[in-house]
Amino acid sequence: MKSFSFSPISSHEANILILGTMPGTKSLELNQYYGHNQNNFWKFMFIILREDFSNDYETRKALLQKNNIALWDVLQYCDRIGSLDSAIKNEIANDFETFLEKHSNIKIILFNGQKAASFFKKYVHLKKTYQLITLPSTSPANASKGFQSKLDEWKIIASLVRY
Repeated sequence: MKSFSFSPISSHEANILILGTMPGTKSLELNQYYGHNQNNFWKFMFIILREDFSNDYETRKALLQKNNIALWDVLQYCDRIGSLDSAIKNEIANDFETFLEKHSNIKIILFNGQKAASFFKKYVHLKKTYQLITLPSTSPANASKGFQSKLDEWKIIASLVRY
């Protein structure tokens, strides 16, 4: 099954870019980043950015934009059955050269999981140097670490956010 990523959530003021690998089945169905209710991405963002949690997708997007955080996926499209990154085949990366030219304030790129970082390093060759940080996947499939352990690592965002 062919899967296509979403457009980025971003503003020209963004100074942090968070990259996932590719939307999972539930996210594609809902047309929302991290749409699976067991994925902890949005819970982490609201906790770290000290806002009351919301299930409203527009509020979620606004939270990132207000904090100068852009969100996208490494891959533009791929073949995949199910939601596991390990099932990805025939992948094509997004156009980061153009995106980062338009978002010149971005200096830090965070990866939501090892697979996102791996695909990025495999396909993306940038002219500028960025600080690259790989964080544990927020996916429920990543059961090797618990909620608090993952959250503790994701809290690095609080020290990186500039208004």
